[in-house]
Amino acid sequence: MDDVALFDRLAPTHEALVEEIGKVVVGQRGVIELMLAALFADGHCLFVGVPGLAKTLLVNTVAEAVGVGFGRIQFTPDLMPSDITGTDVLEEDRSTGRREMRFVKGPVFTNLLLADEINRTPPKTQAALLQAMAERAVTASGRTWRLEPPFLVFATQNPIEQEGTYPLPEAQQDRFMFSVPVGYPSIEEEEEIVRRTTVGELAHASAVLTAEQLVAYQVMLRRLPANPDVVRYCVRLASATRPDSGLDATKWIRWGAGPRASQYLAVGARAWAALRGNEVPTPDDVRAVAGAVLRHRVLLNFEADSAGVTVDRVVAQILEEVG
Repeated sequence: MDDVALFDRLAPTHEALVEEIGKVVVGQRGVIELMLAALFADGHCLFVGVPGLAKTLLVNTVAEAVGVGFGRIQFTPDLMPSDITGTDVLEEDRSTGRREMRFVKGPVFTNLLLADEINRTPPKTQAALLQAMAERAVTASGRTWRLEPPFLVFATQNPIEQEGTYPLPEAQQDRFMFSVPVGYPSIEEEEEIVRRTTVGELAHASAVLTAEQLVAYQVMLRRLPANPDVVRYCVRLASATRPDSGLDATKWIRWGAGPRASQYLAVGARAWAALRGNEVPTPDDVRAVAGAVLRHRVLLNFEADSAGVTVDRVVAQILEEVG
């Protein structure tokens, strides 16, 4: 199928995915939209929220609706790197008595990996996931295995309970395309959640597309023409977060976003626009994903912490100053 035909089918596919996910997950429309944008843009995503807000259910439901392989790792303080990547086991051929080592692949060998409570494991174990996220490959026992596309990591993190947690290294945070806050449902949504989950069988999503179709959409989006004005706007936004940009908002910033933020702003805006049937993204599409791209790449200084200034407030001020 050529790119034109693929693009024409993208918006209806997006609508069908939202409908299927909505059969299982109540509300959280903003979170779902950002998740789908990351999915089609081939970017990893971090979901930050307190327990009980359906983060795990949402990722599982998306895997069902997209029709891809799904794996889950519950991160704990005693988790070892080999629990993620895999390990060598000694096997004996009973007919010959010969012994040899065989690599048993870990749960990272899947299409959509849920890294649940990723900040509960030490940095050494977190780093085992870094190569997979950055290079779509795993190196173990002197060999390198490629991860078959699509490969995406959707991770969850609890921002409240800090006992027994380990901060994500900045290098790993930067590998996540989006950081998405997951908030409480409205009263009406919570009533609907209770009705759905306490009576009868739980609903399940049906597959709308296949893994191969998802990869085709991802490749097609990468081939869409770049709008020079939008590229320039993305770079201006990312550079505006740096302390030497001269904006008033940077008085709160200790460290700003790097070039990867510019790339993800452009790719995210392209996916956001394409999912709505628009071939060429606009600055409005960039602003729609800017918070998700920038909030985990901007480090605030002591003055911001003491004044109670949040990173979302700083990003909103930058968007307003850049225009």
